[in-house]
Amino acid sequence: MKLYSLSVLYKGDAKAVLLKAAHDVSSFSFFQRSSVQEFMTFTSQLIVERSSKGTRASVKEQDYLCHVYVRNDSLAGVVIADNEYPSRVAFTLLEKVLDEFSKQVDRIDWPVGSPATINYTALEGHLSRYQNPREADPMTKVQAELDETKIILHNTMESLLERGEKLDDLVSKSEVLGTQSKAFYKTARKQNSCCAIM
Repeated sequence: MKLYSLSVLYKGDAKAVLLKAAHDVSSFSFFQRSSVQEFMTFTSQLIVERSSKGTRASVKEQDYLCHVYVRNDSLAGVVIADNEYPSRVAFTLLEKVLDEFSKQVDRIDWPVGSPATINYTALEGHLSRYQNPREADPMTKVQAELDETKIILHNTMESLLERGEKLDDLVSKSEVLGTQSKAFYKTARKQNSCCAIM
């Protein structure tokens, strides 16, 4: 699971304006990083331009998912992640970032802003913190713990069943021994009674 890009944009009438962005392109070749970053910015702007206000959507492009959230006030956020990254966590991140951004940056700066003029520094921190959705999102963490507990419970049940099967084998063997013991006892008794008459 990997997050590659987290962007905040303003959806204008004609086009989307990039306000702030954070990228993690460390998994790409050094020579490809700037091109990949430019492509992510272009894709983010294009998705916001084509999305309606008040909507959330996920767009699949090859092995990547682009999650977009455009609020009714035209503030938008885009997360680009791999296919394995949970959508619910991505949208939780977008909602959190857009709420923080709208509280820290004046609304009048949104239509005319740019990454150089907007003073919002939390994107890098959010991008690195949400790389591991289990640590960043409490629901995902609880779900992972439940899955681990379920695996342990299944293993315990299997070992109990194996132990139960072994106990069944011992019980059946003891029943056989009981029958053989009874036969031995009867035979020994006959032998002893035979000897006592003489």
